[in-house]
Amino acid sequence: MVLVNLDESDAIGAVLALQHVWFLVSKKVFDNCVILLYPGAFTLMRSDTLNSATPGVVHIGIIGGGNISETHARAAREIEGVEIAAIHGRNHDKLARLGQLYGGTVHEDFESFLDHRPMTMVAIGSPSGLHAEQGIAAARHGLHLLIEKPIEINTARTDALIAECERAGVKLGVFFQDRVAPDLVRLKDLIDAGGLGKPILASARVKWYRPPEYYSESRWRGTRALDGGGALINQGVHTVDLLLWLMGDVTRVQSKTITALHKIEVEDTVVATIEFSNGAVGTLEATTSVYPGYPRRLELTGSEGTIIVEDDRIVAADLRHPLAELSRAKEERVHHSANSPVVSDVGGHRRLLEDFIRAIEINGSPRCNGNEARRSVELVEAIYESSLTGRPVRLHPEKTI
Repeated sequence: MVLVNLDESDAIGAVLALQHVWFLVSKKVFDNCVILLYPGAFTLMRSDTLNSATPGVVHIGIIGGGNISETHARAAREIEGVEIAAIHGRNHDKLARLGQLYGGTVHEDFESFLDHRPMTMVAIGSPSGLHAEQGIAAARHGLHLLIEKPIEINTARTDALIAECERAGVKLGVFFQDRVAPDLVRLKDLIDAGGLGKPILASARVKWYRPPEYYSESRWRGTRALDGGGALINQGVHTVDLLLWLMGDVTRVQSKTITALHKIEVEDTVVATIEFSNGAVGTLEATTSVYPGYPRRLELTGSEGTIIVEDDRIVAADLRHPLAELSRAKEERVHHSANSPVVSDVGGHRRLLEDFIRAIEINGSPRCNGNEARRSVELVEAIYESSLTGRPVRLHPEKTI
């Protein structure tokens, strides 16, 4: 017999016993020896070890049957050791198709879906206004939650979801794939290291187009109750999150929203001016009304120069002290998101899913947890309030420099 005090990386998948009881570790296998872990050496459990018919396999449930749920399913199937266990939604035909393509038992009844085992976590891709309700129910069944953006349509529901996940002891993450895009990670590191100098100006433009049927053929898109708004909270929220991640908190916004083109009850066009706590100012434009649709563009200027991003790639880095790793020839790319809701490349979703599974394994925090995702909802709420009242809205006044 060999007694081993396992470190964090070796202890993934360990089956914990009651305190003061020795137990066998099943995940890590060594030739001709038995590994025992004594109480206190490591107190981490990966939930799928206890919840899995196949040790070491993460079983995922999919909530939703639309485009984004298929993106979640495609991303999951690209990861070794991940299986789709169950699928839930309202549209039987869509659910049946997903089950045939990606596996998983189809449940039209939500409670039976939540009771399905083995299942470690759920990926929620239902209408935004259902995220908290469904997420809270899943958390109460001990399931970890990875939710499509936005986390919810207002901060009150977001806070309820965060609190329930904390109470239940489950992980909560949100699909903001900009946070794992390689170029944007490098940009974040550069800014945090002071490479852009004193922040001065941010310009963000999401000038996208959606055809009329994008809204007319959906029961929830463009509705206040289930979408929470229009172009800003649905299409623009990725860029809202990116601005907050790169530039820090916002202290003041003033905005104007209009419904310029589409027959919906919420905005399809918004313009906002933004003041950041670091002293920089910025503008944000988000639309689904600009034909034919253009790549998302972000320009950041500091005292050391300017960096320009299109979609999730750095296309220009004009710095006083150039960095080779940020300089690249502009690539020819097809900008699908500018005019289509279908996600062609699931790489970002896959990386976030891998990160989330790792957070479960090591009892860490996901790349974008609930509290981080709340920040974009708070700013979206302030932009909507400013447009409604015709006055600027202040946030976090204590953080103003």
